[in-house]
Formats: sequence, C-alpha cells, structure tokens
Amino acid sequence: MHQIAPMSEDHEAIKAAVEKTLEPFGDEYWAKTDETGDWPEEFCDAMAAGGWMGIAFPEEYGGAGLGLTEAAIMMQTVTRTGAGFSGASAIHLNIFGPKPLEKFGNPDLKQENLPKIISGQEKMCFAVTEPNSGLDTSSLETKAERTNNGYVINGRKIWTTGAQRADKILIIARTTPKDQCAKPHLGLSLFYTDLNRNRIEANPIPKMGRKAVECNTLFIDNLEVPKEHLIGEEGQGFKYLLQGLNPERVLFAAESIGLGFSALERAAQYANERVVFGRPIG
Repeated sequence: MHQIAPMSEDHEAIKAAVEKTLEPFGDEYWAKTDETGDWPEEFCDAMAAGGWMGIAFPEEYGGAGLGLTEAAIMMQTVTRTGAGFSGASAIHLNIFGPKPLEKFGNPDLKQENLPKIISGQEKMCFAVTEPNSGLDTSSLETKAERTNNGYVINGRKIWTTGAQRADKILIIARTTPKDQCAKPHLGLSLFYTDLNRNRIEANPIPKMGRKAVECNTLFIDNLEVPKEHLIGEEGQGFKYLLQGLNPERVLFAAESIGLGFSALERAAQYANERVVFGRPIG
C-alpha cells in the first residue's frame, strides 16, 4: 500500500497490527451487515480485545496512551482494508468521544466508566445535534433544569449514532438561558449518564448506505441526572465538548483518505483483470 508520506517503524507496526485484527472481516462480512442492518458486533469486540478502542486514552484506564497521529493511522487502516464507513462509524465515537469525561469528569465518574468504555463492556452514544440547531450548538433547545439532587433534562436530539444499543449517553443541554449568558456558547452543560429508556425514546432514521450503524432521533422526557454525572463546571459544556470534537475532525479526514486509497486500489486491481475485445485494459 502506498502512503502519502513515509511512516515511522512504530506507525508501520500499528498499521500492520490493525490489519491483522481486521483480517477476519472481509467484504462478505461488511456486505452482510449492510444488507441485514445488523450492528458489526464481532468487529467491535475484536477491536476492543485488541486494545484499539483505548488507543488515545491513558494506561491507568486500560488505554494505550498514544495520540492523535496513531489514532488517525488506525482509522485510516480501518476504512482502507474494506470496513469503510460502516466499520469506522461503529467505533469512531470511542476514540475521542469520551475525552471530555477523561479531562473534566470527577474521579469516581471516570474510574467507573472509562475502563468499561475502553474494554467494550460499556456502550455509549453522543447526543449533541438537534433538529433546529444542527452544527450551531449554541442554539440547541434541550434544557437541563436543576433539582435538589441534580438535573432533569427535556428535549430532542437527532443523528445520534448507536442509541439503540447504548448503555450510557453523553449529552449536552442548556442550563442557563442564552439571553442571560455573556457569550452564546456559555450556559451549556455536559453530562455522562445512564440511557434510561423509560425517559429516552430512540427512533432509527431511514438512510441510504451504512445501514449496519444506525442513527436516531431521541425524544427526552424528564430524564433525571444525578449531580455527580455533570462533567466539569455547569455552563462550560461547549468548551469541554471540543476536547472530543476537534480531534474527531482529524479522524474523519483520515477515514476519508483510507476510503479513497481503498477505491483506488480496487479500481487498479479491476483494471489489471479486465479484458475488453480480447485485450487487457490495465
């Protein structure tokens, strides 16, 4: 496989190890998951068993303690070897999504959840986007109202991946009205809590492609959240959110490059095999 730039021996070793993990998951596997809509559980389990889910998290939580470059190499390899966006989307959130929890969560919340996320024991989803706000996070309408014991959240989220199987939810909500904040992105708070299906209705969104990894609309009705499940300080959730969102943008780029390499390699292979009017075209 050609690379855009040469990699170090350590990075080559990471790529080779990821390729080894992915060997059992060929085109037939991904075609089947896309046809049936079944979540790629075996793939996720293999990535967790290989330690890849925690590639960018500290060793004290069971992670590998590596960085963004190594995570990007891993995700590029995932899409390049045939898993495409189905494989990438199934594990993408785990790579940097829990970073706000690691950086700003209280010690008990981190110790209780991060090792389980990294091992694959605990499934999470990420609820940010809303029907009327999209990428304009400062305009989200979901509210978290303070109570004696914590908060009660009400609102809607959309395009939440993996909510059908998640145990936990990382959710951002407004705790202070926007017109009472010095800046629009203030007054938003971030929570990591149980996905209580008595209070959260998750409805899959029909879509074209990537059928194995579902996206959902969430209806949140009086979800009670203990105050211990608040990440960091109240009103600073948007700042914390960027700890996960910014590196995720690099992963998206790496995944797209991997998919492009895969398309190029497959096209070249087909051209070498294709014969037209008795002559090979490659």
